[in-house]
Amino acid sequence: MEWQIFGHDWAVNLLRTHAAGEKLRHAYLFVGPEGIGRRTLALRFAQALNCRQAPTPGAFCGICRDCRQTFAMQYPDLSLVVPEEGHKDIRIDQIRSLQHTLALAPYAASYRIALLPDFQYVTEQAENALLKTLEEPPGRVVLLLTALSPEGLLPTIVSRCEVIRLRPALISDAKKFLASEYGISIENADLIAHLSGGRIGAAIRLAQDPNALSERKAHLLAFLESLSARRHERFLLAETLNKDRGKARESVHEVLSIWLSFWRDVFVRCSGAEIKLVNVDFSPQVDYVAAMMGVNEARDMVIKHEKALHQLDAYANVRLLLETLMLQWPTFTEPVPVG
Repeated sequence: MEWQIFGHDWAVNLLRTHAAGEKLRHAYLFVGPEGIGRRTLALRFAQALNCRQAPTPGAFCGICRDCRQTFAMQYPDLSLVVPEEGHKDIRIDQIRSLQHTLALAPYAASYRIALLPDFQYVTEQAENALLKTLEEPPGRVVLLLTALSPEGLLPTIVSRCEVIRLRPALISDAKKFLASEYGISIENADLIAHLSGGRIGAAIRLAQDPNALSERKAHLLAFLESLSARRHERFLLAETLNKDRGKARESVHEVLSIWLSFWRDVFVRCSGAEIKLVNVDFSPQVDYVAAMMGVNEARDMVIKHEKALHQLDAYANVRLLLETLMLQWPTFTEPVPVG
């Protein structure tokens, strides 16, 4: 079976060679922006390492029980380490539990594999504990870490890993891929390619979600309407976004990301930079808002929304965060044209 990884051929070729037994390292660090395909590539590598029906060295069949369970992250010899419910970081007791597991011989596979996605969310104590495993790795163990960038991790962690740096595909290539592989219109493929910034994993999620584009459009329209609304009307929007208390933080994170992408487009326009917009279908609205603002004000909006996302991840009060942010928006005397 082909690895079915688009845009990272060099990484696939490297990992295929390593999985075939040549130069296999005990730890790999996949880095790149969210939605770039870090976890998918790591799981494909894990399949190649443990498939017992591989057609050729470094390949995998994709249909055997080992391959299916590995990709579903339910394989007995695959340990998944993510923050536990109620915690935002991987903690030291989780790493110690992992170390106990890795000390055991593989249950059925060639290798015991530990997958630690989004490893930037880790406590200092847990990171130091993992370093001991990296310095003296057990036999037949491979660790797969993913992170946004190596800069946020201990240099001693990074130096003991094979670093796989993943970068977005060209917008034009992503557009062609989406249109051919998912049968969507050229117009939607172009929009999704821009919205994802060439991050194929993020693009695929958008292409496979029939409601994603319409929900995004609704969020942007409500946002644009609020720019000429009174304070209490903005607060009603905050109340609506915070309505589903169980999933409010996750949904608000998505909405804040949409708002941030719009303000970044406005900043691009205000600065005169020759950079393609993300929200290409809202370019008239971007131009309108940019014409009402200065470059410093636009940059300030970008900074404030980035800060709000960080505060949201740090478990700030969702409703208060939204209302505080809305108070900092500019107020236009006339509605932003959306027709």
